[in-house]
Amino acid sequence: MKLDDLLKQARSLQTQLSDAQEALHKATVTGESGAGLVKVTLNGRHEALRVEIDPAVLGDDRAMLEDLIAAAFNDAVHRVEAKQKEHMGSLTKGMGLPGGLKLPF
Repeated sequence: MKLDDLLKQARSLQTQLSDAQEALHKATVTGESGAGLVKVTLNGRHEALRVEIDPAVLGDDRAMLEDLIAAAFNDAVHRVEAKQKEHMGSLTKGMGLPGGLKLPF
C-alpha cells in the first residue's frame, strides 16, 4: 500500500472518529432504579439532563431516595459507556485494531 493511500485512510478514519464522537456526545440515555421509580437521563458527556422521581417515593425515607437516585445515575453511566463501546466497535470493525484499544471519546 502506498504512503499516500495510507494517509488518506488515516484522515478518513480521523473524520469518522470525530463524527462518531460528536454523535455520542449528543446521544442521551436514561438509567432507572426501583423498577422505574427514579430515572436519570444523561448525555454522552455524562452530564445529567433530567431526574424524574415518582411521587410514591417522596415519603419520609430520605436514605432510600438517595440510594435510588445514586443507583439510577450509575445505571445511566453504564448505559452511556455501553453505547459508546457499541458505536465505536461498529466503526472500527474490520480495521484490524487490537482488542481493548481505548479510542478517544
